[in-house]
Order: sequence, then C-alpha cells, then structure tokens
Amino acid sequence: MSSLPVDVLAGAVAGGTAIMYAGLGETISERAGVINLGTEGCMLGGALAAYAATATSGSPWVGVLAGIGAGAALAAVHALLVVTRRANQFASGLTVMFLALGITSLFGAAYVGRQIDSLDPWAVPGLSEIPALGEILFDHDPLTYLSFVVGPAVWWLLYRARPGLLVRAAGEHSEVLLVHGYSTTVIRYVAVVVGGGLCGVGGAQLAIAYSNAWFEGMTVGRGFIAVALVIFAAWNPLRIMAGAYLFGAALALSPALQARGYGINQFALDAIPFVVTLLVLALLGRRTLLAAPDELRRVFETRTT
Repeated sequence: MSSLPVDVLAGAVAGGTAIMYAGLGETISERAGVINLGTEGCMLGGALAAYAATATSGSPWVGVLAGIGAGAALAAVHALLVVTRRANQFASGLTVMFLALGITSLFGAAYVGRQIDSLDPWAVPGLSEIPALGEILFDHDPLTYLSFVVGPAVWWLLYRARPGLLVRAAGEHSEVLLVHGYSTTVIRYVAVVVGGGLCGVGGAQLAIAYSNAWFEGMTVGRGFIAVALVIFAAWNPLRIMAGAYLFGAALALSPALQARGYGINQFALDAIPFVVTLLVLALLGRRTLLAAPDELRRVFETRTT
C-alpha cells in the first residue's frame, strides 16, 4: 500500500479534476460578466448525459461529447435568462440548478447500477514508474491528463489571444466593445455556453472516469465549490488548477484514512471540503472581490431597495 501522503495527492489530482473543469468554465463566464450559480446543475446534467450516452453507445468518448452538450444547454438557459431577459443572475443560476436536479432525478433512475465501458486509468509508460510522482501524476484517466493542458490553454486564451481580450472586455468595459462594433450580448452568450460545456466535461469525468457510476445528486456540491474557487483564485485559471487540487485532497482524505482503519467520524470527514471553502472565503473573500471584473462586481454589490 502507498503512503498516506501519496494516496491523498494522487486522489487530489483525480478528484480535483472535475472541480477544475467546472472552475475553468465558470472563470470564462465570469470574466465576461456573468456568474452562474447553476454550475452545479451543469455538472450534474453533464454527468448523467455522459453516463447515459456511454451506456447506450458503448463509447465513453460519445459520453464526453454528450456531457459537453448537456452542460452547454443548461448554461444556454441561464444565458437566455440573464443576458437577454436581464433576470437576476443569482436567482437564474439557482433555477438552472434545480431544473437540472429535477431532470436528472427523473431520467437518471434508469441508469442507477448500470454497467458501462468507462474511461479507465492509463499509466504513462516510464513516467508512471517514478517513485511517488508517477502515482500522483501519471496514472490517471484521459480527461485528467487533458486537464493538465486545458488549464494553461484557458489562461492563454484569456490573456494572450484576441477572443480572450473580447471576453475580458465584456466583463470590464462593455462600452468599448460597442465602440469597435462587437456585440456584448453575443460574447456573453458564447462565454456562458462554453463555460457550461466545460462544466459538463467535469461532470463527465466524475461519472465515467472517477466514480464509474451514476447516482442521484452525485456532484454533492462540487459545482458550488467550483464557484467559490473562482472567486478566491481571483479569476486566474492557473490558480484554479492549484485550488482544485487542494479541494481534491480534501475529498481524497476520507477514503485514504478509511482504507487505513482510522476511526474518524465519516460525517466530519465529508464536511472537510466545505469547511475548507468557508475558511478560504472568510480569509480571502474581500481581497479577491476587489479583483473581480467590473461588470461582475456590480452583480455582487447589487442591493434590493
């Protein structure tokens, strides 16, 4: 058996990947000035769609595409409500989340306990043999390996590419886009839908690679953790990668301790990721909010009168 630190760190990478995808997707959306509290719902919809499509087609990659589509579709509902209809962003996001909970509860019952051909871990030849490091980084499923590239790619897209400049302008100075003939509405739609698609990938990784199962409400708050992660990572994709692994470690601690027979209350262990979220937000909340895009800061500061 591996040492406890190695098991926790390996679990941090595997378990944090779904949160990372969701966090990266939410970063793109929020950089455009739209917060999506329906991230949990997008992940859940992506998880069921991926599992159902994999079970039906026999191909996990078809499942991944279905997960992307489901997450994007739910995010499109949110975009319609907040970008076109100017609905309250917080209320709309929660509505999307409950919509996803209802849909997945209704249609997901048929897939509970159903076997699928999952995305199995693949040990990278040579690298996986490195003591400790090999088990931590190089013995995972393909979506986890892909996340190593997606995080830096999102950073490059936002800070070094023209599409990212347009997204950031939509969240910072939308009037500049109008002056140069760009549609803020279109850019925000694209950002929210792409963000939802990445959340769907996170749900797919959770269902057909990490858990290899479908059960009702299987995201158990990971989407909300991703939203919090975006805030205290100050909307920086590279920090989101590190933060996702932190929460992945919190999730991995419980099974690692259980496997070694430690008699710690299971409910206390299950609460660790959320306690970590609250502590980090309490410590860094106000400072990180100062780094928020201007359009998003207006959403946070909105008060009913």
